[in-house]
Amino acid sequence: MRVCLASTSPARLMLLRQVGIEPTTRAPQVDEEAVIAATEAAEGRTLPPDEHVLLLARRKAADVADTLAAEGFEGIVIGGDSMFELDGEILGKPYTPEAARARWHSMRGRTGMLHSGHSVFLVRAGASPIEAHAVAEASVSFAADVTDGEIDAYVATGEPLLVAGAFTVDSLGGAFIERVEGDPSTVVGMSLSTLRRLVRELGVEWTSLWNIPGTTTP
Repeated sequence: MRVCLASTSPARLMLLRQVGIEPTTRAPQVDEEAVIAATEAAEGRTLPPDEHVLLLARRKAADVADTLAAEGFEGIVIGGDSMFELDGEILGKPYTPEAARARWHSMRGRTGMLHSGHSVFLVRAGASPIEAHAVAEASVSFAADVTDGEIDAYVATGEPLLVAGAFTVDSLGGAFIERVEGDPSTVVGMSLSTLRRLVRELGVEWTSLWNIPGTTTP
C-alpha cells in the first residue's frame, strides 16, 4: 500500500520511518492563516485548539489527496497539524530567538497541552477519496529548574524557532521535559496509535503500510 505524507515536516517523516513506513512527501498548497480566518469569520467565533488543528489537518490531506488522485495515485494520504496550549493561550512557532526565549521563561515549571489533528484519506482509482480523522492530545510538563543559561543555549541552536510551542521532545529539548501524559508520539508530530486506528477505519491494515524487506502482510 502506497503512503504519501501531506507534509514536509522532518519530525513526522521520521516517525513514520521509525515504524516501518517509507512515504513519499508532498507539500500541501494551503494558506493556513487564510483558512482559519475565513472559517472563524463565517462562524462568528474563535476556533478552539482541537477544531483548529483538525480543520488544517483535513484541508492539507484533502489538497494532496485531490492532486494525487488526478495523477493516478492509489493509497493512503496522511495530513496533520499541531499546536501547543498553555493556560488557554495558543503558542505556535516562535520564529525569532527573542520570542523563543520569552516562551521558555514562561513555560518552565508548568504544564501545557499539545493538540494534534490527524486526517487520513484513502485514494482509489475510479472513486472519490474517503476520509477518517481525529484529534489526539498529550500534556507536557517542563522542568522547573531549567536555567537561563540552558534556555539561551537551547535557543541558540535554532531548534525551537520553527516548532509548535518552541520545544521538541525527541531531540535537544527532550532533557528539559519532565513528563508527557498521553501518546508521546503526539508531541513529536503525530499520534501513531491514532493513525493506526484511522487507517483501519478506512478498511486498511496498518501492517500493509510497512516497507520492511523480507516481510509480507497476510
